[in-house]
Amino acid sequence: MKKFHFRRDWLLLPAVAALGLVSAAWAEPSNKWRIEFNEKAQQDGAMVFAVTPVGAAATQVVANIPGGLSEDNIAEVVSKSFKAGLDANYQVEVDDGEHVLIKRSDGAPDFEVKLISSTVSGVEIELRRE
Repeated sequence: MKKFHFRRDWLLLPAVAALGLVSAAWAEPSNKWRIEFNEKAQQDGAMVFAVTPVGAAATQVVANIPGGLSEDNIAEVVSKSFKAGLDANYQVEVDDGEHVLIKRSDGAPDFEVKLISSTVSGVEIELRRE
C-alpha cells in the first residue's frame, strides 16, 4: 500500500493541477495557429499534423522534408503540404520566414492543430494558437 506523505504530496498538488490547466489550454480550438521551425533538418523525414475543426473529423497533413533544409525552406514545404491537404476553409501562409500561419476562412469553425509525429531530426517545432 502506498503511503501518503502529507508535506511532499500536498506541495506537489498545485504543480500537478497547473500542468492539467496548461494541457487543457493547449487543447482549445482557435481561428488561427502558428507553427514555428528552428534549426536545420539533419536527415530526410516526415512531419505528420492533424487539423481538427470543431464538430468535424481530423484531416492529416504530411510534409516530407529533405535533409539539409533550413528552417525557412522547411516552412515553405510545410506550407505547401497544408495548402494541398486542406480545403477552402483554411488560408495558409509563410510568415517571418520560418513560421507557417493557418487561419480559418470566414464562416468556418475554429480548429485545432497537433503534431502527430516527426521523423525529421534536428528541427525544433513549436505549435501555438493565436
